[in-house]
Amino acid sequence: MNENIKWFKEAQYGMMIHWGLYSLLAGEYRGQSSSSYAEWIQSKLQIPNAEYEKLATIFKPIYFDADEIVALAKEAGMKYLVITTKHHDGFAMYHSKVDTYNIYDATPFKRDIIGELAQACQKAGLKFGIYYSQDLDWHDPNGGGYLSNDIETAGTTWDNSWDFTGDKNFDICFENKIMPQIEEIMTNYGEIATAWFDVPMTLSDEQSQRIYDTVKKLQPNCLINSRLGNGKYDYVSLGDNEIPQDLTQTEGEVDYNAVDGLKPSPTGLYETAATMNDSWGFSYHDQNWKSPQTICDYRKHLADLGINYLLNVGLDGLGRVPLIARDNLLAAKKLMDEK
Repeated sequence: MNENIKWFKEAQYGMMIHWGLYSLLAGEYRGQSSSSYAEWIQSKLQIPNAEYEKLATIFKPIYFDADEIVALAKEAGMKYLVITTKHHDGFAMYHSKVDTYNIYDATPFKRDIIGELAQACQKAGLKFGIYYSQDLDWHDPNGGGYLSNDIETAGTTWDNSWDFTGDKNFDICFENKIMPQIEEIMTNYGEIATAWFDVPMTLSDEQSQRIYDTVKKLQPNCLINSRLGNGKYDYVSLGDNEIPQDLTQTEGEVDYNAVDGLKPSPTGLYETAATMNDSWGFSYHDQNWKSPQTICDYRKHLADLGINYLLNVGLDGLGRVPLIARDNLLAAKKLMDEK
């Protein structure tokens, strides 16, 4: 673990990738726009699973090239890569034996892109991390989030309230899908450097602990982020695009399930995951790109505070890094080299 703590602290800069079925919609559905978070489009526009599933039948991203993406990350000065293995829509981007709603079984593409990226990172000397939505799952009738629908979201509700009404029991989803998929991911893809969990809304203290213990058992050196929930973590994920002025923490009781803010870090490690425009998933209508200078300035500021900068790229439906994202990453690297 100590070696991984040292590596993470020195890494400073990584690439996050949000990619899934939502990338095909690109922020638009039947004449309507998603919220600023295009990956939330199923919830925002309440797209029924029967309709959303049709995207899988045409998902064939012929230009996806793991080696090319990893080479870009490396050229941009990034030291690690974190990819969505399952986002809130419940669709797995790897060959899951737990649920056939995945990129291998449900699409004509029939490739395990998590495996391809893991291998590409290993070859290139980049550390490999995974994102997994451990609470929300809109494809599962017992997916989480239903206890928190009084809180504003980027969609309409945290759970799938349009397909699945009536009583829900997250424990069923947790036992039958969430835990078995986490075990798969932690077993089948070599060394996992970081586990990036998200929005703890429904998880009990015991469930967070069980995920934490399972990851540590299968990947002893894997660093787990604070969004696992209930105070079970190795390092602190700040809020989306959160750029603090300093490391001063607000006094008073810590809300360990808040996704933003400076919680105490047991390892002294912090990370800000951030977007290059406004959306995490690819979006046609979001052209609010951060300039190379802004990226450079944020990276330097965060590094000075000892906070890693995990900068997101939303691949399009064909598996490509948007050209402006590529250009801005490389231009930002050039600016960093000139400092």
